[in-house]
Amino acid sequence: MRAIYLSLARALDRATLVLCGAAGLVLVIMVLVNVVLRYGFGTGSIAMQDLAAYAFAVFLITSLPVCLARGGHVRVEVFSERMGPGYLRAADTVALVIFLIPLFALIIWAGWSDLLYSWRVRQGSVTPGGLGGLYMVKTVLPVSAALMIVQGIAAVIDPPRPAAATDPRP
Repeated sequence: MRAIYLSLARALDRATLVLCGAAGLVLVIMVLVNVVLRYGFGTGSIAMQDLAAYAFAVFLITSLPVCLARGGHVRVEVFSERMGPGYLRAADTVALVIFLIPLFALIIWAGWSDLLYSWRVRQGSVTPGGLGGLYMVKTVLPVSAALMIVQGIAAVIDPPRPAAATDPRP
């Protein structure tokens, strides 16, 4: 069961990484196009600006589970730098179980009715002439929160191994 869950978590991580990378690529391209259009040709497109904003939202939100799956989350190293790896594992487990999983479950629960309403009215951009489909971008938040829970459980079951630290000092 453990191996199946970890395989599922890795597969979801790969899919999330692809989505995150695609959103980052769209963001870079749209910002470049918007800048060239505005400053090179004196024109612009509200829809392309919305696409850049949507891509940024998807990129930012999906980068969280990708980062967690790789052990890239931020720690306060005041005490843990003097403690052994057993302490770090225990501290991470407590933080994941007590804080991360309930917090992201709350995000899903609290935003669910707003998300359903957004889908019901097919919410679009608030900017006149902007893109439709904001409801699809809003869907990424609870999906990403669920992915955070999946990666949090995977990190408790099998903690990610941090990359080998390289000491720049000789």
